Amino acid sequence: MSEFKVQMPKMGESVQEATITKWFVKEGDTVEEDDLLFEIATEKVDSEIPSPVDGVISKILFEVDSVVNVGETVATIKTEGDDDDESSDESDEPVKEEKEPASDDKQEQSPKKDSEESDSEEKEEATRFYSPLVRSIAKEENVSIKELESIEGSGESGRVQKKDILAYLDQRESGETPKATAKPDEEKEAAQPKKEKPKVSVSVGAEDQVVEMDRVRKLIADHMVQSAQTAPHVTSVIEADVTNLVLWRNKVKEEFQKKYNQKLTYMPVFTEAVAAALREFPTVNASVDGDKIILRGKVNVGIAVAKPDGNLIVPVIRDADQKNLVGLTSSLNDLADRARNNKLSPDEISGGTFSITNFGSFRNIIGTPIINQPQVGILATGNIEKKPAVMETPTGDAIVVRHKMFLSLSYDHRIVDGAMGGAFLRRIADILEEFDVNRKI
Repeated sequence: MSEFKVQMPKMGESVQEATITKWFVKEGDTVEEDDLLFEIATEKVDSEIPSPVDGVISKILFEVDSVVNVGETVATIKTEGDDDDESSDESDEPVKEEKEPASDDKQEQSPKKDSEESDSEEKEEATRFYSPLVRSIAKEENVSIKELESIEGSGESGRVQKKDILAYLDQRESGETPKATAKPDEEKEAAQPKKEKPKVSVSVGAEDQVVEMDRVRKLIADHMVQSAQTAPHVTSVIEADVTNLVLWRNKVKEEFQKKYNQKLTYMPVFTEAVAAALREFPTVNASVDGDKIILRGKVNVGIAVAKPDGNLIVPVIRDADQKNLVGLTSSLNDLADRARNNKLSPDEISGGTFSITNFGSFRNIIGTPIINQPQVGILATGNIEKKPAVMETPTGDAIVVRHKMFLSLSYDHRIVDGAMGGAFLRRIADILEEFDVNRKI
């Protein structure tokens, strides 16, 4: 029997600690690989952590609500087989009886020491958990941590499994492996001095009720203040005639449901229009880094989703410009459903290049949203309402009933000027107004 140490995994580039919110097991329980062990909450997302090995829970080191640093051991599991402790390799080596110069001893020991230091550095650089088997295969095949980070995992929350790394090795032999992505400079972020939050004196009356913010609400509050302090916000508003879109959806929504088993809302069409406009206006699909503008190569659209607890989360549809309407609908419904049930992985709420928030879902007609940093723009869609409108006809102007909505765009005035922001918003409205009422599904 050997003992495996379960460590607090790293759930994102900037996440250094997490709170244990629930244990699914207790000491003495038998678990199999990928069985859920515990649930954690980070500043980015709540996640369920699976067991990396088969065995018996021998010790749980932290209770619920404990804040644990990344890499710290939270539990131990007794496993079948030989002890995998690195020190066993040294003890099993035969002792040489011949006397050798002290300098040679040092030369023999130093490569092993360097190797151990290298291993520890790699463990520190990893942004997600890798099982001992995967690490062993990676070490034997000289697969670096950067290469491991580029592998798309098929396990729980994108975890790399044995089959994933073996498939990667097959691809590497044929020269088809993906390039590892560069890691952001975390030291630069850590070196930034922390600004004190402005304090406002609030008097509390006898009939007032004081309610403590939950963890997620505190994070949202900090994020909103930080965004408002970082970017000078400007909001442009436009009214769009979406009559063709409304008529088309009313005509095809039942057929769409039967054919694709998906509920068709307006949001996939809004996302499609935004993705197309972002390709035409790359400066809106960007970020600001000091005095540099980063034009994003991908169009990853985040969709704000209200959770049952009243908090907000923004899952991301990656490569939204490359998906058709069916693909966007499926992705939206899936992400929104899992967002409301805390089933999203950290990767699914990161990497967005632009965001959409739907004020219309609360029957609000207009809003001025705050930018989701480090993006430079966010679109708010209002409620669709029937309104009287003047239209030109062959016999003269006539007042008719049309379906209209407000679109409001908040953008970062550091790089998006009023002319560009207005043109981008107008382009989205044009795409929606020109929607083909005879479009096939």
